[in-house]
Amino acid sequence: MPIRLAAGQFRELTQDDLRFARQIGCTGVTVNKPDFDSPAWVAFLGRQFGSTAGPRPPMRRWSALDLSNLRSAVEAHGLALDCIEGVPRNWLDQAMLGLPGADAQIEDFKATIRAMGAAGIPVLGYNWIPDQVWRTAKAAHGRGGALVTAYDHAVGSRIATGTLPARDEAQMWTNWERFIDAVLPVAEQAGVTLALHPDDPPVPVLDGVARIFRSTDAFARALSHADSRHHALAYCTGTMAEGDPEAMQRGLERFARAGRISYVHLRSVTGTLPRFAESFHDEGIVDAVRVLRTLRDAGFDGFVIDDHVPHIEGDTVWGHRSRAFATGYIAGIIRTLEGTQ
Repeated sequence: MPIRLAAGQFRELTQDDLRFARQIGCTGVTVNKPDFDSPAWVAFLGRQFGSTAGPRPPMRRWSALDLSNLRSAVEAHGLALDCIEGVPRNWLDQAMLGLPGADAQIEDFKATIRAMGAAGIPVLGYNWIPDQVWRTAKAAHGRGGALVTAYDHAVGSRIATGTLPARDEAQMWTNWERFIDAVLPVAEQAGVTLALHPDDPPVPVLDGVARIFRSTDAFARALSHADSRHHALAYCTGTMAEGDPEAMQRGLERFARAGRISYVHLRSVTGTLPRFAESFHDEGIVDAVRVLRTLRDAGFDGFVIDDHVPHIEGDTVWGHRSRAFATGYIAGIIRTLEGTQ
């Protein structure tokens, strides 16, 4: 079965977005941390709340009804809802940091997994980064003046927001093991795969908090601890290459051959730590041909998304023009590889 292409990085969805994804050859989409109470999502899913119902409490879990409506809306365009990538940060921050309230967040996460299973959505991506992805520049200049994100560890390592308690590696591993031991049996019962994304950037500490999922050795430890076909990786080539592109490639082959990669974020960067910048897919230090050939040879049966893209001239915030280029580039490689089997 050829590698599938999905359109991703949607924080919101429109009917036009879904038509666009299908038109450029994707077979599925992924959605990032949907806020079903936001006006955009209410409008997209067509839900109406009576004025007498009063304000809704802040959502802490997704319902099977909302997820089923989302899946139906996607499938109406001939697409699959392949994955939901991540939950809002404040749904897991206390669990990540081992704070009071961790148990309640874990119970809510279990409920979300059950709702995913009931709605027939097969994959829930997650990470263990309480302070999220870091960049020290959001509008660096790439090829032809395209705007890209960049990171300089000399700057990032000095930043302390004062909003998070310090946590070392041992504490973060303990918190993660407590979490995964609690939620993985629920995922197995619900038929949902949990896909772990690496820490971006893959540095030891940021803002006083250890970032434990930054190497292939850390991935191997996580998969050994939670050894289940319902626990896998969201393998991000860009994140892993930020540290060492050859280590990224070795890890890709290792985990793909073991059948432990659920899906792939295919993107590239120029430079490695302590300084890097994101780039177009046909440049930088990630060899997309080599990546896709490795996946094909390993019998990978998941999907690939273009992940982050540069902001090019005249583009939308989501990046329709840039994503059309990236998806077409990836699709061309896949088609060529199919002809060389």
